[in-house]
Amino acid sequence: MVFSNANFPMTSDGRTYHVELKRGECANRVITVGDHARAKRMAKLLDAEPPVFEYMSHRNFYTATGRYNGVPVSIIAIGMGNALVDFFVREVRAVVDGPMCMIRFGSCGSLKGANVGNFIVPDSAVGILRNYDYFTPDNDGLQPYIITKPAPADPDVVELLNDELSKVFGDDRVHKGLNINADSFYSSQGRVDENFIDHNEDLFDRIDKELPNAVSLEMENFILYHLANCSTTAPLANKSAKKSISVGSTMMVFADRLSNEFINHDTVPGLEMKGGRAVLEAITRWVPEEQLHSDTGSVWEL
Repeated sequence: MVFSNANFPMTSDGRTYHVELKRGECANRVITVGDHARAKRMAKLLDAEPPVFEYMSHRNFYTATGRYNGVPVSIIAIGMGNALVDFFVREVRAVVDGPMCMIRFGSCGSLKGANVGNFIVPDSAVGILRNYDYFTPDNDGLQPYIITKPAPADPDVVELLNDELSKVFGDDRVHKGLNINADSFYSSQGRVDENFIDHNEDLFDRIDKELPNAVSLEMENFILYHLANCSTTAPLANKSAKKSISVGSTMMVFADRLSNEFINHDTVPGLEMKGGRAVLEAITRWVPEEQLHSDTGSVWEL
């Protein structure tokens, strides 16, 4: 595979460098997950016709594109962490014309109110980032972790997700609030590891003081929300919009960080299928602000 343009590498037929999709292989509505097995289970919920298009890139981005109740949808598994979200958002935006809706369906730890097996629908997210300069000899006045300002989700997408998940699981098992996106599973999520100097023993006290409305901890949402809010009108026909990506997310609670309870993984596939169908219902109810491009020549063409 030959790539050109070091600024934004693409093949001669228009495939991006990491996700490796080209125009007509990714729909305007995209559900992103971390776990490849979750994506493949959800792909079974797509319509039988047209046949589901599947593609695995050399960087292990897995895509399944088809239709759900007749509406074109892509499901893309990306793995974990901020960098992989950046690859995903930028590269699918580059090969899809018109407005997009992106929803993350993942897992998280809960901070208050949500039990293991419940669902979180974050209406905003902040980032907690390890401050590398703090861990050097000259660190006067620095804190070991940086907390960003919140990035909002699209309120319409939040309500669609909350509505569909509540239909399936009940209002008492679906929680909205502020999400924390940590740049590490360990240090910036307050997990104590005696093998490393992390200075995170009081991180939960700081979170409780500075982010009293935080309900969850995970590793992708802030970057997803941030990039969606930084998207431009470049791919839009109607330039009156302020951005081109509407965004939201929901996560299954795998860990209660206060009680230290962790989910029984035997229950996860059932949660994924019920939750996944609710997410598909939500994203297909999203109404773009302008007409989407033609299906002609796409993998979801009937």
